[in-house]
Amino acid sequence: MQKFIFSSFIIAGFIQTQPSQASSTDETKTVTLDTMEVEGRATDLLGVAASASQGVVGQAEFAYRPLARAGELVEVVPGALATQHSGSGKANQFYLRGFNLDHGTDFSVMVDGVPMNMPSHAHGQGYLDLNSVIPELIDTIEYGKGPYYADAGDFSSAGYARMRTMHNLPKGLLKFTGGEFGYYRALLANSTKIGAGNLLAAGEFNAYNGVWKQPEDLGKYNGMLRYTLDNRDWGLSVNAKAYHSSWNATNQIPERAINNGTLDLYGSMDPSDGGDSNRYSLSSNVWSRGDSYKNDFNAYLVYYDLNLYSNPTGFLDNPVQGDQVDQTERRVVTGGNGEQTWFAKWFGLDVDNSVGMQIRHDDVIGAALNHTEQRRIFQTVRRDNISETSVAAYLKNQVQWLEKFRTISGLRADFLDINVDSRTLAANSGQRNAALLSPKLSLIFGPWDDNEVFVNLGYGHHSNDARGATLRINPVSGDPAASVSPLVRSRGGEIGVRNQFIPGLNSTVALWWMQVNSELIFVGDASSTEPSGRSERHGVEWSNYYKATDWLTLDADLSFSKAHYVGVPRETNNIPNSVGRVISAGAVVQLPYHTFTTLRLRHFGDIPLNDTGSFTAGDTTLVYWGVGYEHKDLKLELDLFNLLNSKSNDTAYAYTSRLRGEAVEGVDGILKHPVEPRMLRMTASVRF
Repeated sequence: MQKFIFSSFIIAGFIQTQPSQASSTDETKTVTLDTMEVEGRATDLLGVAASASQGVVGQAEFAYRPLARAGELVEVVPGALATQHSGSGKANQFYLRGFNLDHGTDFSVMVDGVPMNMPSHAHGQGYLDLNSVIPELIDTIEYGKGPYYADAGDFSSAGYARMRTMHNLPKGLLKFTGGEFGYYRALLANSTKIGAGNLLAAGEFNAYNGVWKQPEDLGKYNGMLRYTLDNRDWGLSVNAKAYHSSWNATNQIPERAINNGTLDLYGSMDPSDGGDSNRYSLSSNVWSRGDSYKNDFNAYLVYYDLNLYSNPTGFLDNPVQGDQVDQTERRVVTGGNGEQTWFAKWFGLDVDNSVGMQIRHDDVIGAALNHTEQRRIFQTVRRDNISETSVAAYLKNQVQWLEKFRTISGLRADFLDINVDSRTLAANSGQRNAALLSPKLSLIFGPWDDNEVFVNLGYGHHSNDARGATLRINPVSGDPAASVSPLVRSRGGEIGVRNQFIPGLNSTVALWWMQVNSELIFVGDASSTEPSGRSERHGVEWSNYYKATDWLTLDADLSFSKAHYVGVPRETNNIPNSVGRVISAGAVVQLPYHTFTTLRLRHFGDIPLNDTGSFTAGDTTLVYWGVGYEHKDLKLELDLFNLLNSKSNDTAYAYTSRLRGEAVEGVDGILKHPVEPRMLRMTASVRF
């Protein structure tokens, strides 16, 4: 009964550590539930989670996890992968369940209820930039994979993560990191009691040059103020955040240029590539709960801008001035989310019923693609103002039919309205709307001997770029162009097992399948669309977290998948850049005399670079190692990144490469982005 009631808190994204109450069979009495302590992946989720691939990660996992960049927080989701290919200020490239998610097309992230993905973005649909997140202030990350959750909508077909920042700090934190290649990072955070609540304030600065011939010259600034009232039965918070970053890009370079000595491995075709970005947000959360209900509401206001200069093709189209493009936009995002849950008994059965609504409006001002030389605009290809409103409503029902059997069913309705005002070509202006109904169903059997079995089915979707939905004329060639569907259907299923039979070991296995309907994809780099057929993916995941002793913690996650186009001959049905194998493992050892050491391995491979699979990216294996001393309020760490780096990232482009105006023979151009070499960083932090 207790776990059943708490499941609604976790599945709804409302994890609290205080006691709660639920109605008993006798309406005149209440039952006070035991406190559920969230311990990250060690948390007992039997009778709580909705699928084998759903879980929660806590600060305990972050405390000893070496992070080269903030985007690697996503890698706490088993099977997820984050890479960086164009400078530390740009959004990471994400991979999960056989998807090349680009910068977030089918993986959504929310931080304190504020969505991070950007629809109709100047660079890529669903653009997910996590550089505004301060890892030390993340309290928990709840995650789920697959389209089985009624409260997860756009960009969530492959999975989602919901990050929550801390309400307060037991002590202030001063942290400084220095490392090779001009790496410096400083963090100051503290909280204080003001009135009945707590005010948390934090500031972060990060600088990095890197190993590149053209220094990154990264300058990143983060600030946060959070005021929280956190009572037994209700609470509220107000959260203000600010982020600014500027950087020089570390783009891919042609493999031929490296082989013939034209460019150094860490060289650049265009040293002026790079960008700058700002993000400012104000949000508020209110929650309450009683004997037979709980609710959670939030509202947010976000300002965001980006200038991104990149040149992936060198001098292919313009041998004189080069192919550098500037993708730029400013936007204001407003919205909110609300969910109400009632705990009841129907005919003697425990029942949770939830109703929720999610509203979001994006005003994008001047989303543009410009041709530039050394960051100077000489031609505007396209410039648009975009208004995009999404509204979602969902119903969710959970019933404990038998002691060892429960169901979670849901129905989600999504509505999208878009309006594009093209400032360069009136024919590409227009208004469109779309709607989708997405049913969800989960069958959960057990637990028996600390084993639970899940069967999950569901429909999901992702939205397409608004400019692609109203496109009629290719702005580059002037030829007629096909528009995209505003909403694209996905469907998936999963069979999984969660096992906690061995004390201290949480283990899950999941067999999954997913299909995404035929669609056209709007490509921000060209301001046009390119065809992509119906895709299908399937795979297996095995995740393990083992608290072996008080001094030893082990984890190992293995994910294998296959991705192919449907209705295409087997010889040409590979999906380029899909990652078929992801393995991550780690160990944290608490040693005598207040010392500790940690070791992490990340491996990915089985990556076709074209539809025939004749070109592959090979395998990449990275190893991080750290050692440290922690006693009372002092913590010293030494981290060695890329202790083993066996491969660089490759990307295939079907064009005849031209380097600095000189034609190079060949059709399949291979671009290479080298892995950074071994990097040593030292960190000192003190609590005060």
